[in-house]
Amino acid sequence: MKKLCFLFSLCLYSLQILAQPPAIEKVRKLRQEKEHEWLNEFIQLLAIPNEASDAYNIQRNASLIMDMMRKRNIQDVKLLSPATKDAPPAVYGEIKVPGAVKTIIFYAHYDGQPVDPTKWAKGFQPFTPVLVNGKTADAEKIIPLPPAGSPVNEDWRIFARGASDDKGGVMSILWAYEAIVKSGQLPNCNVKFFFEGEEEAGSGHLQEILLKYPNELKSDIWVISDGPVHQSGNKLICFGVRGDANMDITVYGPTRPLHSGHYGNWVPNPALMMAKLLASMKDEKGKVTIKGFYDDVTPLSPAEKAAIANMPKVDEQMKNELGFIKPEMDGYSLQESLMLPSLNINGMQSANAGKLAANVIPTIAMVTLDLRLVKGNDYEVQQQRVTDHIKAQGYYVTDKDPTAEERKQYPKIAKVIKYDGYNAQRTPMDLPIAKEVVEAVRTTANGTLVIVPSLGGSLPLYKFEKYLKANTISVPIANHDNNQHAENENIRIKNLWNGVETMAAIMLMK
Repeated sequence: MKKLCFLFSLCLYSLQILAQPPAIEKVRKLRQEKEHEWLNEFIQLLAIPNEASDAYNIQRNASLIMDMMRKRNIQDVKLLSPATKDAPPAVYGEIKVPGAVKTIIFYAHYDGQPVDPTKWAKGFQPFTPVLVNGKTADAEKIIPLPPAGSPVNEDWRIFARGASDDKGGVMSILWAYEAIVKSGQLPNCNVKFFFEGEEEAGSGHLQEILLKYPNELKSDIWVISDGPVHQSGNKLICFGVRGDANMDITVYGPTRPLHSGHYGNWVPNPALMMAKLLASMKDEKGKVTIKGFYDDVTPLSPAEKAAIANMPKVDEQMKNELGFIKPEMDGYSLQESLMLPSLNINGMQSANAGKLAANVIPTIAMVTLDLRLVKGNDYEVQQQRVTDHIKAQGYYVTDKDPTAEERKQYPKIAKVIKYDGYNAQRTPMDLPIAKEVVEAVRTTANGTLVIVPSLGGSLPLYKFEKYLKANTISVPIANHDNNQHAENENIRIKNLWNGVETMAAIMLMK
């Protein structure tokens, strides 16, 4: 019986290998020859800090990526700079293929989220990339990069800021093109490369680039390499993304910190005021109670509903993995909840807690809210709905710290700061070229290919649609447990190699 099972498994594996197109087999073989060189190259890029506000290091990132592109004989490599001086540029290049009738732009971003090195695990630093034999940031599992010719374990991970979000996306695209060419092949479409330097800061200057360089950015479709694959481990294709906007809210108590024994029960406590204000924004079933918050949501099409119904069910897996029992939104699966706009508390701050706590009534309490939007929402309208809700709770709303006169006039004061954002975007699932991308990726998927109407995360794809009339489709590569936006960010080696094959298959589609 065991022998039969072994033979069946061997046959199944052989069928999977035979199912791979010969072109992808050549890509895989080239990757196996190059993996040590490529990992060293990746580590070099990860070692450069990449916060969008750090102009010096953003330029260093862009320059290194341009060098990598020139090394691969990519044509017309240059910076696409916005009109605003010193704003982060995009890195651009292109490949014109004789006889090609399609043009695909591959997008990833090279900037990353801000870092707090003190929150990273002991022995780990955001911009000191390390190879780890395991899933977690354990200093005892850090290993040296093996010498050329020795095997690379596909379950090893690289820990560094930007490893998964989104320098891994940048490299998978460049490596895919290199693997095609050095394995004696050519893409079947014209290929353009667009690597943004400001995505994690909200893409505030992206529209300037899109409007300034319309000829360079003409295409049949944009392929977006950002985000994680499905929690089941299967490859994922997304037809849309949620929009995003942020708000800061500050509420005010006394003009100076006060002894809680002498003044408690009498002086208004801003921490309690903020807790009550935030609690008023959601009900016990997780629904946002702000008036009109769900009113303009575009309903899902029958095809989009069917796609969600066909997705692998991972709710129990993720509850077990993340250590909780009951979801915040009662009666909604993970994927269903991502199809709705959300209001998330990114962080709260008032007086100190824990070892640094003191018996005081604080002067202020602050919160940062993250508003995720779905198709139909307008980010400025959503921000105004939150502001109107704050007013409805009895607050006088201002965009500055209150004056002495305002403190005497209004019992409850909130400073509200609204940040620039962008709306959600969804590409029709029956778009012919998008369906071609799906079939190309399917040839590299040994398991189920998961297709979703929208990611839960956000990207500025609405701007491509608005300013270029462009079509977009997202093909993420990172492992789902990559800690993106947080400490100990990482990417699994296998996901990098899968990403190379995925991007190559798209470049090779006819």
